[in-house]
Amino acid sequence: MVAASGKIDNIAPMSNAFPPRPRKVGSSPTSYAIVASKFNQPYVQALVDNAHNELNALEPDVHIVLVWTPGSFEIPLFVQATADLNRFQAIIALGLILEGETDHARLIAEAVTRSLLDISLKYKLPVIHGVLLVKDAAQAQARCVGTEHNRGIEAARAAFSAAHKLPEIV
Repeated sequence: MVAASGKIDNIAPMSNAFPPRPRKVGSSPTSYAIVASKFNQPYVQALVDNAHNELNALEPDVHIVLVWTPGSFEIPLFVQATADLNRFQAIIALGLILEGETDHARLIAEAVTRSLLDISLKYKLPVIHGVLLVKDAAQAQARCVGTEHNRGIEAARAAFSAAHKLPEIV
C-alpha cells in the first residue's frame, strides 16, 4: 500500500542475506559454462575462482568450461555462442565494470544486462548475470574477493538452482 508520503508500506528492506547453499536433488552430472571478462582481471578471476569452487562443492562431478572474453561488452556475444553449442544446463556471465566520470560504464552495463536476458529467454537457458557495475575498488573488493557478499559464489548457487529447477517445468 502506498502511504501519503509516497513510500510503500509493508515492504521489507532489501536483504543483504547471502543465499544458502542449495542441495542437489538428481544424480546426473551437470555442465556449466562460465563466460568471463579479462578486463579488470584480478577481480574477475576472484569471481571465477569462487564460482568454480562453489560449483565443485555443490556437485563434485560437475563439468565446467571457462571462456574468456576481452571485456564485459563482449560477454553477451560469447554467451550466445556458448548457448548455441547446446551443451550446458546454465551459463554464468562474470565481469566487472568500474564507474568512471562518463556514462560509458553505465551504457555497457545496460547493454550487457539486456543482452543476457534476451539470450536466456531465446534459448530457455539459465544465464546468470554476474557482470557487476561498481563505484570503486572497495565495492569491487567486497563483491569479488570477500566472502560475505561474494557474487561469484552467489552466481554459482543461482546457476545450480536454476539448472536443476528449470527441467521440472519445461
